[in-house]
Amino acid sequence: MKDLPVRRLLLVHAHPDDESINNGATMALYAAAGAHVTLVTCTLGEEGEVIPPGLAHLAPDREDRLGPHRVGELAAAMKELGVGDHRFLGGRGRYRDSGMMGVEQNHREGAFWNTDVDEAAAHLVEVIRSVRPQVLVTYDPDGGYGHPDHIQAHRVAMRAADLAGERAYRRDLGEPHTIAKIYWNRVPRSVAEEGFDRLRAAGTRPFPAVGSPDDVPGVVDDARVTTEIDGSAYADRKAAAMRAHATQIAVEGPFFALSNDLGQPLFTTEYYELAVGTPGEGHGGRERDLFAGIPLPDGGTVPRPAGEAVHGAARGAAGGAA
Repeated sequence: MKDLPVRRLLLVHAHPDDESINNGATMALYAAAGAHVTLVTCTLGEEGEVIPPGLAHLAPDREDRLGPHRVGELAAAMKELGVGDHRFLGGRGRYRDSGMMGVEQNHREGAFWNTDVDEAAAHLVEVIRSVRPQVLVTYDPDGGYGHPDHIQAHRVAMRAADLAGERAYRRDLGEPHTIAKIYWNRVPRSVAEEGFDRLRAAGTRPFPAVGSPDDVPGVVDDARVTTEIDGSAYADRKAAAMRAHATQIAVEGPFFALSNDLGQPLFTTEYYELAVGTPGEGHGGRERDLFAGIPLPDGGTVPRPAGEAVHGAARGAAGGAA
């Protein structure tokens, strides 16, 4: 603990690529500002659909080697974001991608969806008590869009946050630690609508069709959003991290598509809902820092991320991405 930075941020995601899409700009911003950023990924994403034809042989219905390949993609993405602390929940390959809701893979032995929440949460408690983050970011109870692994990641993250602070729970996993603030990934509906309007105005090329706000996980009414992080100064890093996940994402300028080939806006301002904790001061009713209001050991508060003043100027260079 003596060697860790003052600010410590933990993110819990279901599969490789989720972190870059949802939080890539946030992760790059805080890492560049000197915070300790820890990513815990719950599965290897073995059931993902492969986009490049030359890598189709990796798919689960063929060689079933997509998981190990995505481990390499994730390592490359973390390098782009400047994040050096990445872990798989319970160790690499302990839990397998469960596939989409309702498929037979949900019930496969070792599938994350089919795992006892408390058993999985114990592995995350050990991480929490080791890193001792002040802030945790994960999904909402629906996992953003109903994917079983995303829902399970939410359950495990929230349960682990509770257990990590209990003095009577598993002292072999470290000293108790209470996380000050827990955020869920969000996108304001107005921002999603504007992003898709911008994509349509640019034309559908290079993607054959354009998606809709309903294709974006975590879209909610604007009033639900408590916090926005302007990561536009790190737009290039987020885009590079997403490109590193080449089996899952195609990036073109300020837009991207998944295996459905529907164009989506690449957001470099990222949004959150404070689910647990006391909100800090913000501008226009929203926090601009995940650590806002959290006291430091010396009695002060967590400083704002370095480089915040240049974010607005960088937005134009990011192709106007929100």
